[in-house]
Amino acid sequence: MKPFFTPGLTVMFVFLLCACGGPDQTKLVLLPDIQSYTESYPDILHSQVDWIVENSGKIDMVLQQGDLTEHNSPEEWEIAHAAFLKLNHEVPYVLAVGNHDMGSKPGKNADVRNTAMFNSFFPYREMSQLPAFGGVFEPDKMDNAWYVFTSGNRQWMVLTLEFGPRESVLEWANEVVASHPERTVIVNTHAYMYSDSTRMGPGDKWLPQSYGIRKDTGENRANDGEQIWRKFVKKHPNIRFVFSGHVLNSGVGTLISVNDEGFPVYQFLANYQNWVKGSVNGGNGFLRILTLDHKTNTLTVQTYSPYIDEYKTEEGQSFVIRDVVVR
Repeated sequence: MKPFFTPGLTVMFVFLLCACGGPDQTKLVLLPDIQSYTESYPDILHSQVDWIVENSGKIDMVLQQGDLTEHNSPEEWEIAHAAFLKLNHEVPYVLAVGNHDMGSKPGKNADVRNTAMFNSFFPYREMSQLPAFGGVFEPDKMDNAWYVFTSGNRQWMVLTLEFGPRESVLEWANEVVASHPERTVIVNTHAYMYSDSTRMGPGDKWLPQSYGIRKDTGENRANDGEQIWRKFVKKHPNIRFVFSGHVLNSGVGTLISVNDEGFPVYQFLANYQNWVKGSVNGGNGFLRILTLDHKTNTLTVQTYSPYIDEYKTEEGQSFVIRDVVVR
């Protein structure tokens, strides 16, 4: 297993820390792979969203890492939509498309790149009117979009990218980031990091190229985590974070890499769904809270469940990264 830090960057594991923000902090909440909830435990998803609403004044952005559904069915999309509707105009949020959110029909799981169901329940005409929205790759489709917000006296951008983003999507993403050099960029996507704290690539399970979309070629060719890094992330001095889900096993991974301009990029996998080792009730409501303190240059990562009001404190779940470089 490769280390998830680089020399000169300190990581310290911590325990129960409060989820309270401040003027010198940026606070993000991650909701990875909620498909087990929309399939079987909707009350758990609502407990997460209700907690976010209760703490909305302390949260800058909510990012969901894809697989909103298990079977891409109208029934599951209804549950996802009802939950996220509570966040409208309460706190900005970003959604990603996972492999379970696309396919030729319900249950097909990325046999083709069809996201009609996702865009029916989260349509551009509505999502584009919510706070922080910036723009999209394809007209009237929310599969690939960018958002902006200000926190900690810094200007931020979030790019959310589809499962196994196409060559054309990465070209678009390069253009969007390059045209906003003043913003610190967060990349949000479904499949990027593996559970051994490396980027997804040949030999790993669950690669985008192992699904039906592998048949796509040319500008529609799918890319895995290492390809996303090489073709997009590492090229830009202002991309600082990458968040992803999708991968099972332990469901967690952390990697700090140096981009072409010599700046660190903080990359995280988090996933608590059914089939992740130790998962209960499809994840038991665990989510990620990331608090960036701009005075101390520390990033606190916590794994917390509003559903059972407990923290995960084991290695890889709750820790602090020191000497964080944002800009």
